Formats: sequence, structure tokens, C-alpha cells
Amino acid sequence: MEEFRRSYSRLCKESGAEPQEAVLQQLHQLPRGRLDLATQSLTVDTCRALGKLLPRETLCTELVLSDCMLSEEGGQARQGATLLLRGLCANTVLRFLDLKGNNLRATGAAALGKLLQQNKSIQSLTLEWNNLGTWDDAFATFCGGLAANGTLQQLDLRNNQISHKGAEELALALKGNATLQQLDLRWNNIGLLGGRALMNCLPSNRTLWRLDLAGNNIPGDVLRAVEQAMGHNQDRLTTFQENHARTHVLSREVQRLREEKSKQFLDLMETIDKQREEMAKSSRASAARIGQLQEALNERHSIINALKAKLQMTEAALALSEQKAQDLGELLATAEREQLSLSQRQAKERRLEQQEAAERESKLLRDLSAANEKNLLLQNQVDELEGKVKCQQEQLFQTRQELTSTSAQLKMRAIQAEERLDMEKRRSRQSLEDSESLRIKEVEHMSRHLEESERAMQERVQRLEAVRLSLEEELSRVKAAALSERGQAEEELIKAKSQARLEEQQRLAHLEEKLRLLVQARDEAQGACLQQKQAVVEAQTRASQLGLQLEGLRRRLEELQQDLSHKDEERVAEVSRVRVELQEQNGRLQAELAAQEALREKAAALERQLKVMASDHREALLDRESENASLREKLRLREAEIARIRDEEAQRASFLQNAVLAYVQGSPVRTLSPPK
Repeated sequence: MEEFRRSYSRLCKESGAEPQEAVLQQLHQLPRGRLDLATQSLTVDTCRALGKLLPRETLCTELVLSDCMLSEEGGQARQGATLLLRGLCANTVLRFLDLKGNNLRATGAAALGKLLQQNKSIQSLTLEWNNLGTWDDAFATFCGGLAANGTLQQLDLRNNQISHKGAEELALALKGNATLQQLDLRWNNIGLLGGRALMNCLPSNRTLWRLDLAGNNIPGDVLRAVEQAMGHNQDRLTTFQENHARTHVLSREVQRLREEKSKQFLDLMETIDKQREEMAKSSRASAARIGQLQEALNERHSIINALKAKLQMTEAALALSEQKAQDLGELLATAEREQLSLSQRQAKERRLEQQEAAERESKLLRDLSAANEKNLLLQNQVDELEGKVKCQQEQLFQTRQELTSTSAQLKMRAIQAEERLDMEKRRSRQSLEDSESLRIKEVEHMSRHLEESERAMQERVQRLEAVRLSLEEELSRVKAAALSERGQAEEELIKAKSQARLEEQQRLAHLEEKLRLLVQARDEAQGACLQQKQAVVEAQTRASQLGLQLEGLRRRLEELQQDLSHKDEERVAEVSRVRVELQEQNGRLQAELAAQEALREKAAALERQLKVMASDHREALLDRESENASLREKLRLREAEIARIRDEEAQRASFLQNAVLAYVQGSPVRTLSPPK
């Protein structure tokens, strides 16, 4: 850090500016490998100097530049941020970069995209409290750099004004990125569309196991789907880590075994050398022991016979091991055939389930179309009733007009009669009594005629009232029929829903049973593999025992050769024949060791096949879960559509009821009264 501080001061002086004291103090006090310039207001000269020094810096692995005002409103500050990020593009040792609270915008987003595209060492990037998502084009550049990056594992984008378009760009970047493991998007403006885009990209990304989306106005079902996908990725990561740890442990165990074998071989070579020296010493004393060896020759013949018996036993053991190898091959073939049949059965069941889902969907569509037709029929009946009501209203209006016209005519006649009476009074007072009687008769006749017409009008109004009552009764019956049909339709819909739920539960139970059977088959295969491993270990122990016996026999044969070197040619031929037989036994043992190595490779291949089967089964489970989620989404949409249809029917019924009430509340007696 001292060399870094001196270089910083020199570059600042070369550019004609004084180095910042706060930066120098931080460079002097900071520990090795970490550069913390948080809350320091960095100038353009400082950023330029740091941008020139950071590409050559090989000790700084953490750089903290939070709240350094790298992107204020002025152009120089933005230029400083660009210079600093441009210098970091060529750095190869930096692992952690913190740019929190610097108000980075379009230029900063473009520079960060270039940094992610070119830098190959940064693993953690913190960009909290910036404005990277304000400009869509610049944020798209940033997302392009993220998609091309191959080292970043943790990214913090909290409070960056990211909209749903920015979330879609991030989703495209996540589809192409294969190293990012943690992404924090809390407190942005992603919304429903952005949440769905991120949810749709997760099946293509197998490395991201943590995605925080709180404070983005995203529905709960989308958040649950994202959490479920994150859980699958986390399970995949844990299994990968466990497998990696197991392979590491196995490799270390293999290395240890190799070292032990090499040590044993070296020890064996040392013992062989010692034995050779001892044999050289014993060869000098062999002349004195010839008589004793002559007596012990019969015993050696018996030993050779015992060796022959042991050779026969080893041959029998070899035959048994070959038989076991054949049995293991047959077991492998049967396991492969069972796996093929299981995959075929799964494909058939998947096709049947898809066909059943299509049939259920078509049945629901037919039920919905039938309900729509019933609703249309009911609407037509309501329209006919409304037409009848309108006709009755028109008839009532016509009768009212006729009543007013007849009353006006009667009044005109009365006026004319009074005028004629006055004329007759003026003409002749003499015939007053006659005219008076005539007038009285005419008035009585007119009053009787008026009363008869009023009675006829009242009777007609009563008939119309009875017709109106009958129409209201018919309308109430139609309403009751419509309500009953709607209740039946709702009951049928509830039955269909319950049936769909039961079928879904049965299918889930079937899938769980299949999963249990697959797990049981995997456990059985693992048990078979363990048995094979135990058999291999036993064979190895037997091979080691046979090797030790072979070494002992070889040493004894060499002693015999050196002791009996001066014997006749017949004994030499006998010893050479025994040596040839021992060499043949050694070759057989080596062949058995090669067969054991082949068995070990077959066991490793079986383990790999088990791993592939487990991964395929896990992927199939993920596909089934996605299919279940899509079916639940379709069912939710159908329920929303049915609720909307119910609301429309309720509105129509309320409108019709309001119209009927308005018609009923209109008083016909008031309309019959003549105007004053």
C-alpha cells in the first residue's frame, strides 16, 4: 500500500493537482489487500490517478467506493466515474467492488456494462442506492455486460429505479449468465410484468439460488414461484457441493492409497534387497548344508505338491470370480433394461396425463359454452318480457289519450248545448218550459253516456291491470327458473372443480408413489453397488494374500536354486519347471487383478448412471411442478371469468328489477285524472 500511495501522489502532481489528504490518510492506514475510500468526495484527478494505478495493482482484492459522489449532476464527476471504471476493466485481482450511493445513471450504467464484459476477476458487486434503471438503453447495456460475464457471483441492485422493462432485460441476461448465485432487487419498480419475466427466465438458469424481490409490487403467487425455483436451484447447488466434496474425499483417499501402495512397494523392494544379501550369505554356507538339503528334498517335494493344490484352489477361486463378474454383467444388463422400461412407462403416463388434461379442459369449455347459451336464452326471454311490458305501456298510454279525448268531446258538447239553450231562451221565452225539459233530458242523456263511458274505461283499466299482474307473475317465474338454472350451473361448476382437484390429488399421489419406487430402486442399486464394492475389496485382500504367498514362494525357490546349484541337471530341470508354473500363476493373478480393475470401473459407471438417473428424475419433477403451476393458473383464470359472468348476470338482473319496480311504482290512477 505504501508503493500505491507514492504512485498516487506522483500521478496527481504530474497532472497538476494536489493529492487529497483524506485519500492519502486512508491509503496509509488501510490493511493489506483492502482499499476503503467510503464517504470520500473523490475529484476527477483522483479518479484518473486511481484508474491508471488499479490495472497494475496486484495486492488490492477489495475496493470500497460507497458514497463518494462519483456521479453528480456535473459532467466532470461523471467523467471521473468513467475513468475509474475504465481502469478497473484490466484489473485481474479485484474480487469485491462496492459503489453504493453514488447516484450512477446512464453513463455509469454503460461503463459498468463494459466493466462486467471485460473484467474476469470481480465476484461481488454492490450498486445499492443508484439510478441505473432510469434509462432503459443504458440499463440494457449493463444487462448485456452481465450476460457476457463469467465470474460475478453476487450482485446488489437495491433502490435503482428498475422498471418492468429493466426487469425483462435482466431476465434475458440471467438466461445467458451461468455464474451469478445471489441477486438482490429489493425496493425497485419491477411490478407484475417484470416479476413474471424474471419468473419465466429462472428455469433456464441453474446457478442462481437467491433472488430478493421485496418492495416491488409483485403478486404473491409470482413471489412463491420465484421462491420455489430458488429452492430447486439451492437444492441443486447443495447436491453439487456434496458430490464435489465426495469426489474430493475419494480423490484424496485414492491418493492416500496410492501413496501407501508406493510405500509398501518400496518396503517390499528393501526387504527383497535384504533377502538377496542374506541369500548371498547363505550361498556361501550352502556347501555345508548339502547333506541336510538332501534329506529335506522329500519334504520340499511335499511342499511342491501342496503348492500345486493351492494353485488349483486359486484357479477355482478365479473361476468363481469370473462367474461373479458374469453375474454382475447380467445384473447391469437387467438394470439397464429396467431403466429403459421405466423411462418408457413414464413417457406413456406423461402422454396419458396430457390427454386427460386436454379432455378436462375441453369438457370445461363445453360446460362454459352451455352456460353461456343458457344465459343467452334467459337474456332473450327477459328481452321478450321487456317488449311485452313496453307494448302494455303503449296500450295504457293510448287508453289514457282516448279517455282525455272523450272527456274533451263531452265538455264541448255540454258547451254547445248551453249555447243552444241560451239561443233558444233569447228566441223564445214562450217555449221555455219545453226547451227546459228538453235540455234536462239531453243533460241526463249526456250524463248517462258519460257514466257508461267512464265505467267502460275503468273496466278496461282493470283488465290491463290484471294483464300487468299476470306479466309480473310470469316474469317472477322466469327469474326463479333463471336462478335455479344458475344454481345448477354453479353446482356443476363446483362438482367439476372438486373432480379436477381430486384428479390432481390422485395424480400427485401417483407421482409420489412413483418417486418412492424410484428411490427404492435407487437404494437397491446402491446396495448392489456396495455389495459389488465389498466383493472387489475381498478380491483385493485375497489378491494381496496370494501376492504375499507368491513372494514367499519366490524367496524359497531362490533359496532352493542357490542351495541346489551344484546338483544334477534333473533337479535343475525340476526347479525350472516349478519356476515356470509359478510364473504362470503370477500371470493368472495379474489377469485377476485386471479383471478386478474392470469390475471397479463398472462400479464407477454404475454410480455415474445412478447420478444421471437422479438428475433426470429431479428435472422430471421440476417439469411436473411447472405443469401443475400452469394448470392452477388456467383454473384461476377460468374462475375469474366465471365470476365476471356472474357479476354481469347480477347487473342485468338488477337492471331488470329496477325497470320492473319503476314500472310498478308508476300509479295508473293518477294518469287517468284529466288535466285541469
